[in-house]
Amino acid sequence: MERDLTHSPKVPESAHPGRWWHAIEDDRIQCDLCPRDCKLHAGQRGACFVRQNVDGRMILTTYGRSSGFCIDPIEKKPLNHFHPGSAILSFGTAGCNLACKFCQNWDISKSKDMDRLLDAASPQGIADAAVAYGSQSVAFTYNDPVIFAEYAIDTALACHERGIRTVAVTAGYIHPEPAREFFAAMDGANVDLKAFTDDFYFRLCGGHLQPVLDILAYIHHETSCWLEITTLLIPGKNDSPAEIKSLADWVARELGPQVPLHFTAFHPDWKMDDLPPTPASTLTRARRIAIDAGLHYVYTGNVHDSEGGTTFCPGCQAALIERDWYRIRHHDLPADGRCPHCGTQIAGRFAHFGKPFGPRRVPVRLQRP
Repeated sequence: MERDLTHSPKVPESAHPGRWWHAIEDDRIQCDLCPRDCKLHAGQRGACFVRQNVDGRMILTTYGRSSGFCIDPIEKKPLNHFHPGSAILSFGTAGCNLACKFCQNWDISKSKDMDRLLDAASPQGIADAAVAYGSQSVAFTYNDPVIFAEYAIDTALACHERGIRTVAVTAGYIHPEPAREFFAAMDGANVDLKAFTDDFYFRLCGGHLQPVLDILAYIHHETSCWLEITTLLIPGKNDSPAEIKSLADWVARELGPQVPLHFTAFHPDWKMDDLPPTPASTLTRARRIAIDAGLHYVYTGNVHDSEGGTTFCPGCQAALIERDWYRIRHHDLPADGRCPHCGTQIAGRFAHFGKPFGPRRVPVRLQRP
């Protein structure tokens, strides 16, 4: 497993007291945020690069700073059952606590250059910006928000005070204790279930599968946070019919058929640029396997696939929300979430549907606080 513990005596101006750590022998501290359990000498940063031992205490070095803000469609997270068609203010920081060789946002998640964090914003400033831009939600995304959990939680609380929902886009690699507070502050989450073998997690991500499965079960069964799952299918790595069936069977058995599952297409990037893009046929096959396993809502992503993007009623099979990538072409689901044709309750968080935000991505800048 890769463990990048880098000495860095300079403390950024954005340093903020960190939580979830304890002192250990030899004047070190251990980070208790995620299963990596990084043990840090003075000046060292954890594998995520943003949590640092400064004078025997944990510091979060990226609090209040972002790699950028954009207004996105909620479907881009991807979330298809969480206020479809709405706009969401999205931002991230830098760093990550996994080491995925296929990272699609590697310029942000693998960055060790704190100077790239150009936008400074307080939690209150982000909530104010969401209101000003007409976004109904704020997403912690681009890099994994569990590594800046203190900042994300404070921002979520500020957003809730303004009536703004919050969404975490995460790999779910977090210990149970911080997870309780983190997901209590989230209204929705899309968790990236990267594969269904520990070998894949260990060799290609520098982590392990079981902690992610535990967090998925925790979110769905013990919180009010709406959950959807995404698996990026990589040719020859995690796309075999047998593995997809095992994954879908686990979701159906341990979480239930109502949890939406997204299969998305890989494109060559970061340290895996020698593989071909995922064929659309692979996604279609995976979707069929998962539906046959009993899942009600299975989607394809990163491709133009109207059927794979459509929300069908599990009762009468009516097409209730038709999508092409991030564009909603037809919406026939009332605010109460009941199919207008047969009355079946559709799982999710729904409201009155007006004009959809559309597929565009709008970069915005926040004033410095």
